[in-house]
Amino acid sequence: MQDPDVIVIGSGIGGLTAAALLARYGQKVIVCESHTLAGGAAHSFSRQGFQFDSGPSFYCGLSDPKSLNPLRQVLEVLGESTPAIAYDPLGHYHFPEGAFPVYCNSETYRQAVAQITPQGARELAALEQRLLPLYDALKEIPTLALRADWRLAPFLLTHYPWTLAKLLPQLATIQSSVGDVVQQTVRDPWVKRLIDLECFLLSGLKAEGTIAPEVAFMFGERSQTVVDYPIGGGKAIVEALVRGLQRWGGELRLGTHVEKILVEKNRAIGVTLRNCETLRAPVVISNASIWDTYTHLLDPKDLPSTYRQTALNTPAVDSFMHLHLGIKAEGLEDLTIHHVVVHDAEKDISTPGNTCMISIPTVLDPQLAPSGCHLIHAYTLEPWTGWRRDQTYESRKQERAQPLFRALEKIIPDLKSRIVLTLIGSPLTHQRFLRRHQGTYGPAIAAGQGSFPSCHTPITGLYRVGDSTVPGIGVPAVAASGVLCANTLVAPRQTEELLAELAKRTA
Repeated sequence: MQDPDVIVIGSGIGGLTAAALLARYGQKVIVCESHTLAGGAAHSFSRQGFQFDSGPSFYCGLSDPKSLNPLRQVLEVLGESTPAIAYDPLGHYHFPEGAFPVYCNSETYRQAVAQITPQGARELAALEQRLLPLYDALKEIPTLALRADWRLAPFLLTHYPWTLAKLLPQLATIQSSVGDVVQQTVRDPWVKRLIDLECFLLSGLKAEGTIAPEVAFMFGERSQTVVDYPIGGGKAIVEALVRGLQRWGGELRLGTHVEKILVEKNRAIGVTLRNCETLRAPVVISNASIWDTYTHLLDPKDLPSTYRQTALNTPAVDSFMHLHLGIKAEGLEDLTIHHVVVHDAEKDISTPGNTCMISIPTVLDPQLAPSGCHLIHAYTLEPWTGWRRDQTYESRKQERAQPLFRALEKIIPDLKSRIVLTLIGSPLTHQRFLRRHQGTYGPAIAAGQGSFPSCHTPITGLYRVGDSTVPGIGVPAVAASGVLCANTLVAPRQTEELLAELAKRTA
């Protein structure tokens, strides 16, 4: 492609979403991906016949045309889809005192809570009633309608005036943390811990640091759509976005490492590649993290010094230890796909190694592993500090992975006798393969402690997408970041046309 309109650095979900939508809008787009695989933190990789997801393992609404999942809306207007398998229960939370089944349907979920604490179930219902009006108002504005510039307000006033009126009474809740709302409605300590855990899984922060709209959407979606898993794993989602990009004329270049963003007179004009090639375009979108964009891709002189330093001081979510296993599946017919294990009730759930997340996608999609086998992806928080590639590196990986093995043995007691493949990833692994600052998964900006910077930068023509631009961890959040950025770069009438297409396809 000659003379592109837009260059996107990185093929994570945020970058691919922005690129594919801009191609759908008629822009000439090139995506430059340093890795030989697309997907960023959501890419998949294969070892000995096992296809592992590197990051996301939980998905919602992929098979539901009415879903509010931004990714589903984007795939609809691109003319793509991802077949998925719906399931319920979601899995189990394993607390020291016992296992708790997690249901997708809100009523069934509360009934399970009532088996442990009837009063807590009533308080949980009260919390839902406080947050569901916010969901009911927000759900009427599709993510595909949003943008990140001054034209958002007149666009919403023109197309969604009654929805905005419904949102007015919810302004205080929108600006609250989940912890604020919990303090007004919940006294039961078991339910408080449960809410803290679910907030931690949603945002990387407990209830006091998680914004209320995130949990409002979680409660609303429990009864409005399905939890499902894409057939083929996360790779299927990435491939659908790449197909959508290419269907509308965009280009993906793998193994294409961007060294620098070119800036002249405070305007982005293109990029230079590791092979010394120069690509020029009036718009550059970085899907790299805020730290990597402002440290590696830009020279310090390209940014106002105070702005740059403030951005680089953004607190980051810790990295993770990851454990990918291939195991023999014989006798494990009753497994559920997801599990969360909390080892010690006396320790904070955010203590590294204390809360372990586990996904066994072959419960639903056996083709991801050789016949007669399951694959497992388990992970837990792990700080970057102290990690070095020295003579102790391998032994430290083994040591820091032990909480994951112990968590898995609560679900599969004879785990170690079943293992046929073991891969352990450290923060250094994530830094290397994901090209992420200290292996992090994004900013840890607590509710009320600051705002996410959206897609804008002080440099004209330079934009950002991904997990350091919007709150929330996971695929919907980063897909939304790509939507906001793409819409900001086109006229509102083009978005109107796309919304009409979405309404027609989902009618």
